[in-house]
Amino acid sequence: MKQQKTLRILSRIYIFFSAASLLYVSIMAFLSPQAVMDLVQVKLPNPDSFSSIRGVYGGVGLTIVIMLVRWALRDEKQGLVFLTMLWGFYALSRLMTLGIEGPLGAFGQQWLMTETILFAFGTVLLLFQMRAARLARA
Repeated sequence: MKQQKTLRILSRIYIFFSAASLLYVSIMAFLSPQAVMDLVQVKLPNPDSFSSIRGVYGGVGLTIVIMLVRWALRDEKQGLVFLTMLWGFYALSRLMTLGIEGPLGAFGQQWLMTETILFAFGTVLLLFQMRAARLARA
């Protein structure tokens, strides 16, 4: 019983931490799309590009944050599944870039490491959740 409570707390911390990280970028995108693109040294050339960054990083990001909060409060396992895929595919996209376009800069390397760690942590939490569910059924 204590193990399940610990697992639930760790899962919620992981989900809320991820939500906070994504919320930070989402707010930045709404307020200053150029600030988001400055992280990767890209200048936005026109209002359509500003709109796209607000939509993808701002709007889509905020939608993800809202769903993460909902999952943290109602269905941690669903939140873990989603985040494990999200962070895993983020890391995969950076690995693909590394293989296709060449070495990542400091920003890309830092985020590849961060996303890989978040993917691994989510995977471990998900495996423990599945094990706990299996034990509860037995």
